[in-house]
Amino acid sequence: MSVAIPATSAVAKARRLVAKVGSSLVTNEGKGIDLVAVAQWAAQIAALHAQGRQIVLVSSGAIAEGMARLGWTQRPHTMNELQAAAAVGQMGLIQAYEVAFAKHNIRTAQILLTHEDLADRRRYLNARTTLYTLLSLGVVPIVNENDTVVTDEIRLGDNDTLGALVTNLIEAAALIILTDQRGLYSADPRTNPDAEFISVAQAGDPALEAMAGGAGSGIGTGGMLTKVLAAKRAANSGGHTIIASGREPDVLIRLAKGERIGSELRAILPVRSARKRWLANHLRLRGRVTLDVGAVRALMQNHKSLLSIGVTAVEGEFERGDVVACVDQHGVECGRGLINYSSTDTRRIMRQPSSRIPEILGSMSDQELMHRDNMVFVRAQASETSQASHTSNRF
Repeated sequence: MSVAIPATSAVAKARRLVAKVGSSLVTNEGKGIDLVAVAQWAAQIAALHAQGRQIVLVSSGAIAEGMARLGWTQRPHTMNELQAAAAVGQMGLIQAYEVAFAKHNIRTAQILLTHEDLADRRRYLNARTTLYTLLSLGVVPIVNENDTVVTDEIRLGDNDTLGALVTNLIEAAALIILTDQRGLYSADPRTNPDAEFISVAQAGDPALEAMAGGAGSGIGTGGMLTKVLAAKRAANSGGHTIIASGREPDVLIRLAKGERIGSELRAILPVRSARKRWLANHLRLRGRVTLDVGAVRALMQNHKSLLSIGVTAVEGEFERGDVVACVDQHGVECGRGLINYSSTDTRRIMRQPSSRIPEILGSMSDQELMHRDNMVFVRAQASETSQASHTSNRF
């Protein structure tokens, strides 16, 4: 999908940014914390800080640093060993950042997040408030996934995803993903000499995912595909993404000056409210409801509230207040939101008018199954079918 090449980078006018650095960069390919590289990033962030910009740093490297400290040459596969490595490595990782930023008289804060922190509405808001407070105090938050306690069932999986979620969490204008490659290519340039560099593209373009296939390094968990998917997630709420080499001299400062470096994946959707951001980027849905044609039309064309009469099927087990997906008869997601009735009650009142809810349930807490103010609407297109199918497996 062609996109007009902008004159300046998406970072040029951005007041609030998220920068993510990968394990290979932070630990010099797993040899241990690269203090020189950490010092360079701290100096660049300090320069942006002096311009009045707010930056959150999402840093991988805890497990890799723990491996180095423990003398392990291969990334472990068992959860207990990964958690042990993270616990050991987190000490060195944060110490390195604290020392580097202290040289610029900037305080840092450690923020460890899990999927549950971002899936639960109250904890999500708590994390958001904490980050906003730190930024207002001139502190640079250092964010990482809490690998010491996370399990397979609740882990985010990689810090590219975490970077995108933090971008949405703090309503950042752009996400900068620093990696060990120049950016995104049409194919793997290490094996295909005809691979073309992608300078600018639309985030969420399905063609990008095909180009970015492949796994990450033996040090980290990501790869170019996770970065493309992270850009797609950030774009859901209006955030642009730049994928660039972390070894490029003064890369953050140059991007802030407007220089175009790396691959820029631009968002086309307007920035949504904080509440809509949380709904749009909710990773773990509790269920889904299938809508008839009339209900889909009411949601998609008129952004109306969802009424029980428009529901034809209910999947999953959920409680009042959980996030539930709305899909059409083909399983394509057209929206999601906070549901006002449990799955048990929804099954009892589906296909029934709101006026019958008190008769069926004995009482009525809400006329709507989902109120439009608690929903986010998705443009139902054929290209999104695979995304909706993947979403349906999350509960």
